[in-house]
Amino acid sequence: MPKLKIISDKCGGCGQCVDACPYDGIEIAGTLAKFKDSCNWCGTCKDACPFEAIVVEEDKAPAAAGLDAYKGVWVFGEQRDGHIQRVVLELVGEGRKLADARKEPLCVLVLGDKMEGACKKLLADYPVDKVYYVEAPELAVFEAEVYGKICADLIRAKKPEIMLAGATCAGRSFLSRVAVEVHTGLTADCTGLAINPEGLLMQTRPAFGGNIMATILCPNHRPQMSTVRPRVMKPPAAGTGRGGTLEKVAPDKARLLSRSKILDFAAEIEETVNIAEADIIVSGGRGLGGPENFKLVEDLAKALGGAVGSSRAAVDAGWKPYSHQVGQTGKTVCPKLYVACGISGAVQHLVGMQSSDTIVAINRDPDAPIFKVATYGIVGDLKEVLPILTRKILERKGK
Repeated sequence: MPKLKIISDKCGGCGQCVDACPYDGIEIAGTLAKFKDSCNWCGTCKDACPFEAIVVEEDKAPAAAGLDAYKGVWVFGEQRDGHIQRVVLELVGEGRKLADARKEPLCVLVLGDKMEGACKKLLADYPVDKVYYVEAPELAVFEAEVYGKICADLIRAKKPEIMLAGATCAGRSFLSRVAVEVHTGLTADCTGLAINPEGLLMQTRPAFGGNIMATILCPNHRPQMSTVRPRVMKPPAAGTGRGGTLEKVAPDKARLLSRSKILDFAAEIEETVNIAEADIIVSGGRGLGGPENFKLVEDLAKALGGAVGSSRAAVDAGWKPYSHQVGQTGKTVCPKLYVACGISGAVQHLVGMQSSDTIVAINRDPDAPIFKVATYGIVGDLKEVLPILTRKILERKGK
């Protein structure tokens, strides 16, 4: 990690660094500043020094040997009950761009059991150059420890340059294990990926509550690894297959052993439609005034044939369960239509829904930030507006 260094020729022992340090981590010894054991290298003293006598001393990690040996872009082919998940197709679309920019192949890694047909369909329908398929009964159901070990073994053997996975429960829980095992970095919850002029993967993600967008590089280790938020990237059109190849890989039996055992998997029951997959979402926020008024949102969602979403404020208040939360700490959605009811438009919420095709905002406050990203805005009382919208939609449907 970077550390701080005091340049004795510049330090005059003025003590301004001592006054600025929040951890009592620096002192004046004679006429020079000196770091104490309590220093945590935060850099506050560096900013406070008027003589620029404190500088950052970078502790650069040595580049991993043979970086040029790493080639190709890999996507983790997350599956559930034998079905390739939508996030995989989204990553295939983005991975294809990265692979083309690097003039390297795009590969998908699928771990499972009796999934050869699904792998062949993926190759036939989408622009993938190769699918690595690891088949074993122990891989039928996702288990982070086992998946992590198998994936790490393949990375060491095949040496991909870039490894992508969805920022789902599965992707988040196992890819961090892989990063530790192969001694590389991992950028979580990315919303943007690109190749810079030096050929490095630029991994962009929200930071500090979504107030800034940080772009992270991994220049010294391989593979460059990212988890990517679902519903942020667009999947490629079906029928764009390249006639790619399927390679079945036999796993090391010892690596299939796990210290845990899955007894059961209980799927959460959604009240209407799963918001992560919905084309239409009607969301309610604090502006509804209370949980009883969520029925207005639910009625509109039912009339539209959509799902019910919620802001974090409404979830924290206990008006809706977490499975409905849209935003930075909830689910990222990308529906064709997003209706925001009584949602002010905090940046944390916008991160999770601003890529929607059409956004309709309903709020009594004309200055609410949500109107800045809305396609259409309605300024008015929700209790009056929502029943009218619901009634008109039902009339259009002849109900």
